[in-house]
Amino acid sequence: MTVLLSDNIISGLGFTTEENYRNVKQGECGLQLFSGRYDIPEPFIASEIDDERLEEAFGDVKYGVRPVDGVNYTKLEKASIVSVAEALKDTNIDPADNRVLFVLSTTKGNVFLVDEKERGGYERNQIYLWRSAELITEFFGNPNRPVVISNACVSGASAMITAQRELLSGRYDYAIVTGADVLSKFIVSGFQSFKALSQEVCRPFDASRTGLNIGEAAATVIMAEHPENERNNGNIILTAGAVRNDANHISGPSRTGEGLYLALRNVLKGIDPGEIAFVNAHGTATPYNDEMESVALTRAGLQDVPVNSLKGYFGHTLGAAGVLESVISARALKEGTILKTYGFETPGVTNPLHIVKETQATTKRRFIKMLSGFGGCNVAVLYTKH
Repeated sequence: MTVLLSDNIISGLGFTTEENYRNVKQGECGLQLFSGRYDIPEPFIASEIDDERLEEAFGDVKYGVRPVDGVNYTKLEKASIVSVAEALKDTNIDPADNRVLFVLSTTKGNVFLVDEKERGGYERNQIYLWRSAELITEFFGNPNRPVVISNACVSGASAMITAQRELLSGRYDYAIVTGADVLSKFIVSGFQSFKALSQEVCRPFDASRTGLNIGEAAATVIMAEHPENERNNGNIILTAGAVRNDANHISGPSRTGEGLYLALRNVLKGIDPGEIAFVNAHGTATPYNDEMESVALTRAGLQDVPVNSLKGYFGHTLGAAGVLESVISARALKEGTILKTYGFETPGVTNPLHIVKETQATTKRRFIKMLSGFGGCNVAVLYTKH
């Protein structure tokens, strides 16, 4: 069984999983209005990692490791390193062991470096995803070549499924999966060009939703393949994961939810929908995504299962979303809690769903995490409390 051993989240809501989870449970929102940022004339709402707190945390990383000589680490790299270091604190794992694999999930990495004015002090190669992954891995003295997963919004969950496959192969004992993305002019203006950003805090599945918000985060989960035994009691297990691509459109989701339905059907093999405590949806608060998810969930027989979205707390954290939202949802399941969907009031999809309006208790032991992204990529992951 693939066990989630330890984790950490760095976001606009905190620098530990516990801090982030506590703030979400208390209904705190990490989103704020930015005006004039990156010389973009149109204001936008987003969540942001605190720069001063990150610098302090990066300076405090102590694991017998050292920065790579002569490297000026970017915000994404620093946040990833701090997140990994925090996740390692709860383990006895030596990150420099050759039986440990590092996996980086990111959609845009250091894309800000496409602007020549931003390149001062950074390596030219830091614009490439492989180089960021390499710097993070080398920081911890790990000798293995890291794996990079960059597949639009499903990257984080895809990275966890990839890590599970590597563990099942027997090549590694542990996998350290980090999802990270940070804001930049390239990212904000790109989403603005799609007319996808909302001028208010997003409202997933709500009739009044007007678009998404974006956010910064670095989230890490440490995974291991352990035989079933008592020491795993209470741990969250990655039970099944599926990636399906319906190749519908470069940016628009399938109107029939085909890829997501196929992914859900795969992870639900042999599982009664009544066993599912909740579905943590992608829930971006865009008109097409939320509608597509309602279709896929209904086709999969999950229309009566509680559904929530975490985007109203963190925004869409891109390559970090799959890891961050899995970790928060796993923390909730361990506690027997279903978190509410921040911003949801009035149902706004044609296939009625059981959207969670108020945080509630559950005794069930399974949840599903869903993500969908550009190009028709879709992921569903089933988790179980052992």
